Amino acid sequence: MIRFIGFAVVLLIAFLVVRKLLIGEKMAVKIVLEKIQSGATVIDVRTPEEYRDGAYPGSVNIPLADLNGRLGEIPKDKPVVVYCQSGARSAAAARALKKAGYPDVVNAGGLSDMPR
Repeated sequence: MIRFIGFAVVLLIAFLVVRKLLIGEKMAVKIVLEKIQSGATVIDVRTPEEYRDGAYPGSVNIPLADLNGRLGEIPKDKPVVVYCQSGARSAAAARALKKAGYPDVVNAGGLSDMPR
């Protein structure tokens, strides 16, 4: 029984680590709201179809697959907030933007995580 509990704990920890690596660190709603209020560019990295079904007010749709080719549309001199449906694509977008030299990038997670 103790071996089973130990194994379950190890599996849970492994799951949490892998999830964090895949999804990345999403920011608290308060921090996201502060960035938006300070003039951040808000980017929805979902597909155009998903974007048409509902998006955060004022956001720009740049699908993750198109991000590298559209970096010129994103100012580097102000904060950038990225979101998607669940937080996985926005985590990848945040990493790509940071790698491209954007100094202030926030992964807000999914659309449902965005401030109201």
